Amino acid sequence: GQFQAQEQASRLITLLALVSLTMIFMVLYSRYRSMALTLIIMGNIPLALVGSVIALWISGQPLSIAALVGFITLTGIATRNGILKISHIINLRLHEGIPWGRDLITRGCLERMTPVLMTALAAGVALVPLMIDAASPGKEILHPVAVTIFGGLISATLLDAFVTPLLMLAFGRKAVERLR
Repeated sequence: GQFQAQEQASRLITLLALVSLTMIFMVLYSRYRSMALTLIIMGNIPLALVGSVIALWISGQPLSIAALVGFITLTGIATRNGILKISHIINLRLHEGIPWGRDLITRGCLERMTPVLMTALAAGVALVPLMIDAASPGKEILHPVAVTIFGGLISATLLDAFVTPLLMLAFGRKAVERLR
């Protein structure tokens, strides 16, 4: 009974995760009209998931329904961080006329580092009470969600600082120039 219910819930969460990823892709593609920019932004998602999986492993948590809910939440946060950087780089190029190159990418990413770090810090601090004393009543579901999101925030924030600028330099120029 309980195992069957958990299997059904896992399938439903997996389906909803695929639907949400598809919808994120469609919204991003409709906004940027570029497969390259959309994939660069969505490239933050695996970066976040790496940290989540490591955090679950370190804390000894199994992959549960609660952890899957945390993955879905984290997907939105990681995508938003990518949108912040990419949109700012586009605005600097198109509206301020900064020529394409390393200086543009560096400035765009550095100017958006503070909002990304503040979001990660605020969310991380808010999750600390849920991660402490996992055995206390009421935290059975919230603890894995908090661990998943916390670990993903750390990895997404750290790795995104390096990966997004590199991907933009390598694959973003044509897509940004087409937006003119």
